[in-house]
Amino acid sequence: MGFLPLALLASAGLRKIGQQTFTSSGTFTVPFGVTSVSVVCVGGGAGGGQGFTAGGGGGALAYGNNIPVRPNEAITITVGAGGAAGSAGNASWFKASSLLQAAGGGIRAGGTRSGSALSGGGSGGSGGDGAVYAGAGGAGGYSGNGGGGGNGTSDGTSGTQPTAGSGGGGGGGGGAAGSWGGAGAGGVGLLGQGTSGVAGETVAGGGGATAGGGGSGGANGNSSGLNFAGNGGAYGGGGGESNSAWPSGAGGNGAVRIIWGRGRAYPSTNTGDV
Repeated sequence: MGFLPLALLASAGLRKIGQQTFTSSGTFTVPFGVTSVSVVCVGGGAGGGQGFTAGGGGGALAYGNNIPVRPNEAITITVGAGGAAGSAGNASWFKASSLLQAAGGGIRAGGTRSGSALSGGGSGGSGGDGAVYAGAGGAGGYSGNGGGGGNGTSDGTSGTQPTAGSGGGGGGGGGAAGSWGGAGAGGVGLLGQGTSGVAGETVAGGGGATAGGGGSGGANGNSSGLNFAGNGGAYGGGGGESNSAWPSGAGGNGAVRIIWGRGRAYPSTNTGDV
C-alpha cells in the first residue's frame, strides 16, 4: 500500500502536458514524470549591411522531437539575439549546440540548422545582394526556407523582387532606391507550421520598400522609409540594408520553445498552447 501513492503520482506525471517558451537565455527544469520533450529553436536575424553590402539574412529554424530528458534535470537554453546594423544574428540552441541548433543569419547569408537531435526545419532566407538598397531574408520555416530579400537599384528601376517564405517561413523584404532603405523580413512563429509569409515589394523610384510577412504566425518585418531601413520581425527576420550614414535595420531576436506530453510533435501535431 505504501507504493500506491507514488505509482499514482508517476502516472499523473506521465500524462502531463505543457510547454515553455524562452525569448532570452535561461534554464529549463524538466517537470516531474517527463522523460522526453520536443523543441523548436529559431536563430536571430542579421542586421542589414551598410554602404552597398547586403541585406541581413534570416535566422534558421530547427526542431527536434522525442529528445530524452530526466525529471528535474536543469537544461541550459541559449537564445540568440538579432544582430544590430551590420552585425550577424546569434544562434539559439537546446542544451548544447551539438544537440539542436538554429544558426543566426549573416550579412546576405541565411542561417542553417544542425544537431544530432535534428528532426527538421529550414534555413533562413538570404538578404538581397549589395544593391541600393537591399531587402532582408526571412526566418526559416518548419519544412522550407525563408524568403529571399529583393534588390533596389540606383537608377530607380524596379530592381529584383523578394520571394515568399516556404514551409511556414518568413517572407523576404523588398529593396529600394535613392534615399530609401531596404525593408525588413518576416519572422516565424513557435506554435507549429502555419501559412508561409508573403513577400514584400521592391519599389521603383522614391518610396519605401514593403516588408516581408511573418510565417506561421510570426511578426511581419518593418517597411523602410526615407533615410532608414526596416527591422526584421520576430522571430528571426533579417533587417534591411541602408547607406553607411543612415540606420540599417536590426534583425529580429531568436527564441526556443519546448513542449511535452503524449501525442505532441513538431511540425504540427498538437503543437499549440494547451
